[in-house]
Order: sequence, then structure tokens, then C-alpha cells
Amino acid sequence: MTTMATRPGLAPRLSALTKVVEHGPGRLDKKLLTEANTLLTQAGDRLKLSSEHTVVALAGGTGSGKSSLFNAISGLELSPTGVRRPTTARTHACVWGLEGAGPLLDWLQIQWRHRFSRASALDKGDSQLHGLILLDLPDHDSIRALTDTEADRLIGLADLVVWVLDPQKYADASTHRRYVTELAGHDAVTVFALNQADRLTKEELAELVIDLNDLLRREGVEHPSVVPTSAVTGRGIESLRSVIATAVARRRAAIQKLEADLHRLEQRLSKAMPLGEALSAPSSVDEARRMGLTDALCDAVGVPAVGEAMENVYAERSSHWVGWPYPRWFSKFRSDPLKSLRLQDLGEEIRGITTGSVSAQSAEVANAVQALADGLSVGMHPVWRTAVHQAARSRSSQLPQALTEDLTEIAPQLDRVPGWWRALKVWQYVLVVAFVAGLAWLAAGLLMPGQLPPALELLSDSATLPWVGLMMASVLGLGALSGIASRNFVELGASRERERLEREMRRRVAAVSTTMVVEPVERELTRHHAFYTALRDLSP
Repeated sequence: MTTMATRPGLAPRLSALTKVVEHGPGRLDKKLLTEANTLLTQAGDRLKLSSEHTVVALAGGTGSGKSSLFNAISGLELSPTGVRRPTTARTHACVWGLEGAGPLLDWLQIQWRHRFSRASALDKGDSQLHGLILLDLPDHDSIRALTDTEADRLIGLADLVVWVLDPQKYADASTHRRYVTELAGHDAVTVFALNQADRLTKEELAELVIDLNDLLRREGVEHPSVVPTSAVTGRGIESLRSVIATAVARRRAAIQKLEADLHRLEQRLSKAMPLGEALSAPSSVDEARRMGLTDALCDAVGVPAVGEAMENVYAERSSHWVGWPYPRWFSKFRSDPLKSLRLQDLGEEIRGITTGSVSAQSAEVANAVQALADGLSVGMHPVWRTAVHQAARSRSSQLPQALTEDLTEIAPQLDRVPGWWRALKVWQYVLVVAFVAGLAWLAAGLLMPGQLPPALELLSDSATLPWVGLMMASVLGLGALSGIASRNFVELGASRERERLEREMRRRVAAVSTTMVVEPVERELTRHHAFYTALRDLSP
């Protein structure tokens, strides 16, 4: 047995259809997916079977004379014929060249007792039909056909179908509506035998052939092949045998049938999911949109407000350590701004940044996610647009809580005291002590001149008092300058702390949004791009 080699282009198209089926569930109509799966299975099976044989099926309605035509082509009385009622209950097969045909007949599910071999050695004229498997199908419109789908199954599996029509029912709806209208693109593997031509005059037959051709073209068969036949007189039998022999000799009918089936399915898929500008849609979330989502979520959880509050607390707390002590001591006689601003409790508020306003934040988070999905799904088919939105919202209910828990881990330590604050406080108190000492010296020199013991006479020396005053002024100036400088350093440090906090919070927000929003959306975008790429590659 020789397996069938696919034509260039067929294998990539079948591969593309496989990807369409892979990415289609939930997006494509289930009926289309089932049809695509069936075609893939059928194509895979047929391509593995004998390429030396061509399966030709004789199909038709009750009384069309299929069995008589089958016997006339085979030259043997193989299939029973009847006048009043259909007598072909099961498919009969006549094989020209039985070697290697067994697996193919098994795949077609032809019973052993209905298989017949036509040895070409008995009739040299049959050598042109070597490799033909001719099937006589049950009538598709019989009472039995209502419960037995064998005829429909084999019509779908055959490499070439010969529709046997009789003059009275050649336009019968049961044939045209159910089958012929589905044959668009199958011209190369479909033949119409207008049988029982012996019942018509020459003029009537010509008129019927013209009418049948017109009818078939209206139904989408662009180049119909119509052969008038008569099993009784033998008219047209050789013409039909010649058409079949040509298909058998070319060994292309099976491939042509698969290509036609692919073309028909591709048209239906394209109608359901038009390609249009689908491939221009993004296949991933670009950096600008990622940053936009992060910005929106940072606003939703109040990152700028937390950073500003932390900066204010940092600056306010520093006044207890690096401010010039004298102004700070005097400020104790005024109301405490920390209490009025409730900044002493801000640490707890920062650690619960989403508590107390979860609903508002949830709405803002939802709006940020919605905006991302809207921007990415512009121009998509409604089914895919809905899928992108669902992917974006797949974990949105968990997003506010996830942000809260993640950001709580990096809540700033508001009781942390930098080392340079402590060093500066020691320096400032040294200046305070120096100023107090100078003040005592000045008081002693002015209030107790000549009254101090000899060891302390220097304190009351009037010549030293101006220098003491200058020292005191210098101490005050140095203290004031160090206080101003320290405040500037504090503000600079507070700004850096705010930047550090906001940067870390933003990093955490970006990481959470990537995991819970961006990654699900990107999976859907990748699926969308792969689906439409496969749909494009499905076209010949």
C-alpha cells in the first residue's frame, strides 16, 4: 500500500486548520468546530491510505437507476435493482485492482460480502479503470435513509461523487438543498449523470441538459459536468466511464476533494470570523499600556497621597531632632500641629491604605482594567473583544486586596531615626551648653565685678566680656545656621524617602498588575493572533 503524498500547499493548510481548531473553542460556533475536526480526521485517515485507488460513489434518490448504472459500468450484475422500491440496503463496492484496497475499504466500512473484485485481466478494456473503487450507495431519500446515514457518510468520504439524476426528479429539492448547494468548489470531483435518457426524445434530452446546467450554476457549481446516460441502451456509459477513468488515471481526486472541502470550510470560517484587519490588533501589551495601567492603579490605591503623607511626617518628626532647640522649646507653648493633623496615626493609615474606601478603590481599579481592555480590543470581532475583556477582568475582584496586602509589606517605618539626626542633635546641644556658659560668664562679669574668688577673676574681667558676647552671638548664629542647613537636608532626605517609597510601591503595583491583569490579557491576545494567522494561512 502506498500512502498518499500531499500536494504542495495542502499540508500547510491542514496544519493551519489544526491551529484554528486548537484556538477556536469558545470563539467559533460549535458546529463549525465539529466540522473542522471531522475534516482533519478524514484528511488524516485518507492521506494514510492507498494513493493508488480512487473512491467513486454513485449517489442518487429513489428510482434514479443507480444500481443499474453501477452494473453497467462494472459490466457485472453486482448490485440488485428494483422498479417499485429501492433494493440497495447496503453499499456495494466493485474494485479494479484489489491489492492494497483492503484498508481503504475497511475505512469506508464496506462489508466483506458486498465487496467485489473486477480483475482487469478478464477485460483489457478495463485496464484504464485500474485503481477504481466504485460504490453503489443506498438511496439518500429512502425511508431507511431517515435512520441510516450511510449514504451521507460515504458521500463525504468519497474522492469523487457521481450524482445519478432521473428526468422526472432531476431538480428534486432533497438532492439539491441537502447536497448540491454544498458542492461549491467541488466541480473537479463531482459529476452529474442524467440517467434514463432513453425515456426522452433527442430534443427533450437537450432541453433537460441545458436546464440542469443552468440550475447547477445558480446553485454555485460554476463548471458542472453533466453526462446523459441510459443503463438500458448503454448510451453515455462509455462517456461516464471515460470521465471516471480520467480521474482514476490522474490519482488526484482524493487530494482535489480535500482541497475543495478545505476551501468550503475556509469560506464558512471567514464568514463567521472575517479576517479584515484582525492581524493588525496587538498580540501583546506594549510598554506604554503597561505603564498606563500601573499609573491608574497607583492612583487607585493612593500611592501619591501616601508618598506625600510620608514626606510630611518625615519632615515634621525631624523637628524633634534637628531643629534649633530654642525655637522648638518655645513651640511647646503653642498647640501641637501633629495632633491637629493626626499625623501621629498616619503609620496605621498607611498600613491600611485601602481600608475604609474599598468600594471606591474597587471602582477605580475596574475602570483602569476596563480602559486597558478597551484600548487593546479596538477593531476586534465582538467575540474576541468580549474574550479580552473577560481575561482582563478574570481576577479583578481579587486585585484590590492583592494590592493592599502587597503594599502593606513596604509601609514606611515612621519611627525610624537616621543616625545623622542623632549626631546633629548632640552638636546642637553642645552649642546650647556653650551659649548657656557664655550667658553665665556675661552675667557674672556684669553683676558681680570684683566679687568672685581669685581663681574666677577672669570671669569678671571687663576686657573679656566683649569676647564673651561675640562668642555668644557666634554660637547663636552657628546654631541658627545649622538648624537651617539641617532643615534643608531633612527636606532633601524626605523627598528622597518619598521617591524611594513611591518607586517601590509602583514596582509592587506593576508586578501585581502584570500577574493578575496583563498576563491573562496577553494569553488572549496571543490566542487571537494565532487564530487569525492560521485562518489567513488556511486560504490557498
